Amino acid sequence: MKAPYSKIVLITGATSGIGKATSAKFAKQGYNLVLTGRRLSILEELKKKYKRKYAIKVKILNFDIRNSSATKKAFGSLDSNWKKIDILINNAGLAKGFDPIHKGKLIDWETMIDTNIKGLLYMTRLVAPGMVKRGNGHIINICSTAGHEVYPKGNVYCATKHAVDALTKGMRLDLTQYGLKVSQISPGAVEETEFSLNRFDGDKNKAKIYEDYNPLTSRDVARTIYFVASQPQHVNIQDVLMMGRQQASSTQIHRTGRS
Repeated sequence: MKAPYSKIVLITGATSGIGKATSAKFAKQGYNLVLTGRRLSILEELKKKYKRKYAIKVKILNFDIRNSSATKKAFGSLDSNWKKIDILINNAGLAKGFDPIHKGKLIDWETMIDTNIKGLLYMTRLVAPGMVKRGNGHIINICSTAGHEVYPKGNVYCATKHAVDALTKGMRLDLTQYGLKVSQISPGAVEETEFSLNRFDGDKNKAKIYEDYNPLTSRDVARTIYFVASQPQHVNIQDVLMMGRQQASSTQIHRTGRS
């Protein structure tokens, strides 16, 4: 059954990977969408596709979530009805670099901290007050297995995802009294994303890390996000930790081929 057309979902980082797959899942279910990202051409393409295929309403916001003033301006451009976000999916995030701490690049650290932590906070601070005022809403943060365990050379990325885990718990403690749900999804390795390309600065050879096993796909994660979001009003799934069958932890992957 499709959701009422009055339902609005805002997805950050919607131009690729998990964000893009999630936008497709919610569009198919009849939700109206606010899609954000840095690549305007992709946002425009998604808007055109979803409006034609599913007859939903779509707003696109083109900005860099690391910039607080740009984020505020973009959200402020929405009219009062579009600001009534029912579900906020804080998906925008990335890994940059794969170095031991004494060799890490400051620009990589700052990019991850500004995107994974501060960007999530900027958008939440803009959307949450409206949810509190209406006494209803659901915030879903995209975390990672890296938010639950630390692995070699993952130092700062793992720290940012541990921060997402802590913020999710803190948000839930603050917002439950107002009738809001706060959840997070913590996937392990996921293909059909730009994660490894970003981590290795576009080096396609280094980014080939999924060829000898089956990781999750972005569509797997999108289905899980939708499952969490579509529970009855009295049910809140707080955290989903998910990995492919061949992955037992961030460091233990059974690389026995794809099937």
